[in-house]
Amino acid sequence: MEIVDTLRTFLENGEDWERKQTSVAGLSIIKLPKTRTRPASLALELNPVNEQGLPMKRKGVMVMSTAELEALRSLITNEKIDSLFESILEVMPEKRPARTVSDSILEI
Repeated sequence: MEIVDTLRTFLENGEDWERKQTSVAGLSIIKLPKTRTRPASLALELNPVNEQGLPMKRKGVMVMSTAELEALRSLITNEKIDSLFESILEVMPEKRPARTVSDSILEI
C-alpha cells in the first residue's frame, strides 16, 4: 500500500488524537478531530527521542502546514539560537547530582 493510501485510511478510520508512529524516530502522525470550522485532518508531531527511544517531551511540536514546517526549519537553523542558548546555560543554576544512597542509612 502506498503511503498516501495508508494516510487516507488513517484519516478515515483512525480514532481522534490517535498517533501513528513512523520509521523516523521522533516523528509521528496525529489524527486531529473535526471541528466546526474544519474537517478531520492529519498533522506531523515532532518530538525527539532519548537514547532509550522514549520521547524527550510530554508533547511534541505539531506541524499542520508547509508554511509552519518552513518557519520551524528557518527558526531552528538560525545561528542566533546557539549563542542565546549558551547564554541561558551560563545563567541557569547547576543541576543537582543524582541522589546516591547515603552511608548513614541504618540497615535493619
